[in-house]
Formats: sequence, structure tokens, C-alpha cells
Amino acid sequence: METTVSLVQMLDARERRVQYQQELLAQYHKPLICFTMNICGPIKDSPLIQRGFARGRQLLRQQFLRAKLTPLYQDAVREVTGCEAFYVLDADPLTIKKFTTDIEDATPLGRLFDMDVIRPDGLKVDREELNLEGRRCLICGGPAKVCSSRRIHTVAELQEKTTEILTEARDAQDIADAARLAVRALLYEVTTTPKPGLVDRRNSGSHKDMDVFTFMDSAAALYPYFEDCARTGRETAEQPAPETFAALRPLGCEAEGEMLDATGGVNTHKGAVFSVGIVCAALGRLDRSLWAEAARVLAEVSAMTAGLTEKDFAGVTAENAATVGQKLYIQYGITGVRGQVEAGLPAVLNVGLPVLEEGLAKGYDFDRAGGGALLAILANSTDTNIIARSSRERQLALTEELKALLAQTTYPDKDALAALDDRFIAENLSPGGSADLLALTWLLHFVTTEGNINE
Repeated sequence: METTVSLVQMLDARERRVQYQQELLAQYHKPLICFTMNICGPIKDSPLIQRGFARGRQLLRQQFLRAKLTPLYQDAVREVTGCEAFYVLDADPLTIKKFTTDIEDATPLGRLFDMDVIRPDGLKVDREELNLEGRRCLICGGPAKVCSSRRIHTVAELQEKTTEILTEARDAQDIADAARLAVRALLYEVTTTPKPGLVDRRNSGSHKDMDVFTFMDSAAALYPYFEDCARTGRETAEQPAPETFAALRPLGCEAEGEMLDATGGVNTHKGAVFSVGIVCAALGRLDRSLWAEAARVLAEVSAMTAGLTEKDFAGVTAENAATVGQKLYIQYGITGVRGQVEAGLPAVLNVGLPVLEEGLAKGYDFDRAGGGALLAILANSTDTNIIARSSRERQLALTEELKALLAQTTYPDKDALAALDDRFIAENLSPGGSADLLALTWLLHFVTTEGNINE
């Protein structure tokens, strides 16, 4: 619940802030940054304001990395009077002021940041010392001091503009982060090595027309598509979930063309265009605070694709079944990736993700933890690519063989995985469906561990 604050509360907060600054200066004798938000009106704290503040802190951390600075002390507090953060740095005050003004001036969101730099003697560093002009008005772009002193704009106008800036910044970051993590997941999938029958850093698996670089080209080409999916999810978040999925279909067709153009006609990520695109749209539909809950993200995937299997296979018979997926559905009732997404990707949520995260927690590297996750997925789901390259009987036998192997060790070592790779290549087997599920596993791992930027 948002709380209005009075002028007296704001004055008290300012006094407390100044006192805290003096205490830090007396203790460290170094310059410090005091970061607050410029929020007009009686409401100084809300989830949207907190997101803007969290982004400001993220930008400061990035500048610290660029300048090779580690704060001697840092602290952040959240009050009804607004969020505050303090950083004590062992650096030249003008150097600090330069990167804080760069942050403030770089984007519309930066106009809401107030990053004061205070010298050890307690005096603030002015922008004019860097030959910079004063802050600009949110609304008209004129000198902020002039607009403020003359009250040219109403509080309501300033509040509306502030909300617009915060909302656009939040959405832009969420959309970009969803796409970035999706591409990262595709790159982690292809570079997890060894993987039986699949393209990796060791070889091209059971494939003659692609290698790890083909997959990298494809992943890079799909970044705009994943952004579009997340943006579509955000723009349709208030609509029924299936309407978001319906809006993705034309985007997916275009993305397949981009993929094929980037790879010279090689189908590297057709399955991922479908499944990863849906997850990106689900992320777009959800508040960022829910990204940390894998089950909630995948429940949104399920809601978006409700009824998909029945709809896509309606009217399919043994006589008219044309695709491998249709034939397997008629003959064995196998629903493939459609059934997976409609059920909320249980192979990812209940198999791949727990195995991957347990392996990483045990200290295994990405290859071994990822390899264990892939084998667990392959042993506990039906990979239609395996069936297409062999038979249903071979796929079932392989599943039982892998279950026996994993009963001995959940995380086979490099030699065991390489031996499996050689066997799969000899039989021309390639678990491409499981590879897509491994990419989704990496994506959910990244989203749940890194996706929530609120502090």
C-alpha cells in the first residue's frame, strides 16, 4: 500500500540523511555518494519507484566496475519518504561526479536520479565544476531550477511524467533482459560439452550441416525475436493468456526466416523459436518479482497454450497424418513439445532444473551439471527426434539404459559422456528435443537466479 508523506516527514528524513552522511565522512574521511530519487508529490515509495531505484543502483555498480572501484562502505534503506543509498569511495570526487552525472544525463530515467557526491569536508561537488549545465526539466527540457522555482508545471503533470518514465524504463529493461537471458541459454546449451549426438565444442554430433558456430549465428539472429516475444507478453499482459500466444505465431514465422537466413538454410533452433519464444512472452506477462519462481513462470506458459494439443491435432488421422509429430501422435499418443508447453514444461521444472541446480551446488562445472541435466531430461521424457532417427522401440530401450546409468551416477563424467556421444553418432541419433529442453532449463536457471533485480 502506498503511503503519503508530509512536508515535516520529508524535512525529518533530510535531517537524518545529512546526519548519516556526516557520520560516514567522520569515520572514513573519503568522498561519498548519496543516491535518492527525485519524485514529485506526496508518495515517495512504490513498487515502480523501487524498480527505478534498483536500476540506479545497478548502473552505479556498473560504473564502479568500469572505474575498478570497490566501495569502502555501502548501505541502502527504504523508507516511506523514499529510497536512499550511500557509497563511500576511495577516489577523486570529480571522477565520481563525472560518472554519476553520466548516469543522470544518459536516459530519461536518469532525470529521476539524484546522485549527490560529497567531499570529505562535507561540501557537495557541483555539476558546474565539470563545466556541465544544470539538470533539465522532466517535461519541457528547460532548466529544472527555473521550472521548479516558477512552478511552471503542476504536481499532477510531473507525477504523470514520472510514472511514464518509470514504466517505460521498467518495461524496456524487462524485455531486454528476457531476450538476453534467452540468447545466453541457447549459447550455454550448444557449448555444454560433451552432449551425446548433439552439436557442441567437441564435434558436430550426428549432424553434417552444422557446428557450434552455426548455432552461435542462429542465437544472435534470434535476439530481436525474443525481445518481440517479451514485448508482446508485456503489451498483452491484461488480456487472457491464450491471446498472447496467438499473437506470437506470426512473430515465430518471421523468426524462422531470420534463423535460416543466418545459417544458410540450416534448421538450428526451430524448436527453440517455439518454446523459448513462449517463455519470453510469459516473462513479459509477469511482474519482475515473479521471475524468481520457476513454477509461476511455467504456469503462465501452460495458461498461454491451454488447448494447444487438441487444437493442433484436431482432424488428424492415420490416413492424413503428414508430419512426424502427427504420425507419432496418432500411433502412440505422443504430444511432443506441444504437450510439454501445455503442461507447463514438466521435463524442465521437475527434471532438468533440479538436476542442473543440484549439480552446480555440488561444485560441478557447467559441462558436467548441464550434461547431467540433459541425460535426466532424455531419460524422463519422450524425445521425438530419437524416434524419427530410429524407432519407438529404440527410444524406449535407450530411456531404460540411461535410467540405469543415472541410477549409478547422476552426473556422468566427461569420459562417460564422450563415450555416449560416440555411440549416438555411430547410430545417427540426435536428441534435439531434449537439447531444446536443456536450453529452457538454462533459461529458467538464469531467470530465477538473476532475473529479480529488486534489492
